[in-house]
Amino acid sequence: MFFKKKKITASAERNIPTHIAIIMDGNGRWAKKRSMPRTAGHAAGSKKFKEIARYCNKIGVKYLTVYAFSTENWRRPKEEVDAIMNIFRDYLQDSANFKSENIMLKFIGDRSGMPQDIAELMAQAEYDSKDATGLKVYMAINYGGRDELVHAVRDIVKEGISPEEITEDTISSHIYTKDYPDPELIIRPSGEYRLSNFLIWQSAYSEFWFSNVLWPDFSPEDLDRAIDDFNLRNRRFGGV
Repeated sequence: MFFKKKKITASAERNIPTHIAIIMDGNGRWAKKRSMPRTAGHAAGSKKFKEIARYCNKIGVKYLTVYAFSTENWRRPKEEVDAIMNIFRDYLQDSANFKSENIMLKFIGDRSGMPQDIAELMAQAEYDSKDATGLKVYMAINYGGRDELVHAVRDIVKEGISPEEITEDTISSHIYTKDYPDPELIIRPSGEYRLSNFLIWQSAYSEFWFSNVLWPDFSPEDLDRAIDDFNLRNRRFGGV
């Protein structure tokens, strides 16, 4: 039996998710399809991130978290990792453009594992955009969901909090994203159907949207389709 989906009409109010998270996947396959080096795909993916972030700001998304580089990505060939680091450098040196668009930029992940010059550029980009009141972009670099929980537990232990006092709120207040709400919508392009260690604590009640479109080809229209589908979901949070 098939159930009819509700149709969103032009007169219906469109609910823009407060917080959207995106796993920016498919850069390497995008390049391979064009007989280009994988590094070209990462460069194209970086440009796409800027486009989508600006569009999110335009339509009223409050928070955008993007998965840029995982703790597992260090296992890739050194040439590819070095190229990605250089893309980060170029992007961070150009990040002042976001400041003029009223977009705040912050980073989550273990930055102690990043090259020192990149860590310094990250800190500078955060400082330069700290007063922005528009979209808040959180870029996950050297990030892993399990690693995040390990750091949170270590901090809880250091603070001497007894096991009996630990609650879900205790953990939520010690993770990287403690200052902003959990994502309502998580998007993964590229045809993969998994979280890949991304926001595993925060995604407990997130809605997921998957697409076969590779990240460099992902468009504002694709984002609109994801939001429209989100509007069709019945979010019960364990209730009826």
